[in-house]
Amino acid sequence: MTGYPVQLEIEYPDRPLNRLTTFFRAFTIIPIAIVLGTVSGGEAWTWTEGSGARETTTIFVVGAGGILFAGPLLMILFREKYPRWWFDWNLELTRFSSRVSLYAGLLDDRYPSTDEAQSLRLDIAYPDVPTDLNRWLPLVKWLLAIPHYIVLFFLWIGAVVCIVIAWFAILFTGRYPRGLFDFVVGVGRWTARVSGYAFLLVTDRYPPFSLEP
Repeated sequence: MTGYPVQLEIEYPDRPLNRLTTFFRAFTIIPIAIVLGTVSGGEAWTWTEGSGARETTTIFVVGAGGILFAGPLLMILFREKYPRWWFDWNLELTRFSSRVSLYAGLLDDRYPSTDEAQSLRLDIAYPDVPTDLNRWLPLVKWLLAIPHYIVLFFLWIGAVVCIVIAWFAILFTGRYPRGLFDFVVGVGRWTARVSGYAFLLVTDRYPPFSLEP
């Protein structure tokens, strides 16, 4: 992989987009958002019966998972190791959540797949920890990335405005304006790089302040 260790590209839909699913996107995304929720965070339901000494509590776990952060941090810090299956889990979960996000952002009208790439290409280089990563840096990366959080806050406001404009454009023309598309993808690319640096912990290279590949 050349360039920054986190690369994101989305294929431009150079074709008429589905106006009907675009109009109802806030509703059509609900099923896959629920699926994503079951693997992107833990959730449990508690049922209590009886009272006092006879009280019994039953716990039903309905979701588990999420991005692995604390585990890789500790392994890098104490063992200088990033278990490959932890890396693969984070990569595939990030890809899946990105496909759901690009569908929500109207960048594609195909329903998000749980495992197929579709129009998304998200590549992250697997780090050789002893040579590529400083074992102490993961403790402060989230802090060092604060300037990016501030810039991304305003960029995402702009991206939401672009998505709203694109919603109307697709309803009337069937096309996503290319300039708006490139800007929204650029904001997603910037976000992916910051996530790879501060939370996935796959690189020590500071993310560039850029929307470009």
